[in-house]
Amino acid sequence: MKHTLSGAGGTVAKADADRLADFVLFTQRSCILNLSGELNKGNVSFSQFFLLTYLSSEEYLTMSDIAKKMGHSTAAATGLVDRLEKLGYVERVNAAEDRRKIMVRITTKGVELVSRMRKEIATDLAGILAGMDEEEAETVEHTNRALRNRSLV
Repeated sequence: MKHTLSGAGGTVAKADADRLADFVLFTQRSCILNLSGELNKGNVSFSQFFLLTYLSSEEYLTMSDIAKKMGHSTAAATGLVDRLEKLGYVERVNAAEDRRKIMVRITTKGVELVSRMRKEIATDLAGILAGMDEEEAETVEHTNRALRNRSLV
């Protein structure tokens, strides 16, 4: 069933969107609170963690790629990478075809941090999902499929 924003279907879509917004806010708050304590142990900010999650799904990113993904200037991206490199979570490598081009890739230590945090988030979400009724779970599943079909996730 495709939701539209006009007429009766729009009312259903709005209600689904409102429930999903509440779910996102609640889960985000829950997950962020748990992440905060873990990330503080490793002296990693949320921006640095988000960068690590990007890097964990790519072989490498250039500084301009990082700046674009993070919505920062190249200088700000360089600062993020500098701090993560000092902590041992990323490393810089020169491109073979152009030694002036710097590529950033995640280290094993960085992958382990992202993996550990992902497990924490999955555990939190499992608890939240277990408490949902069938309609709520169906709304989340429907939205997940729609987002994946639009390549937003």
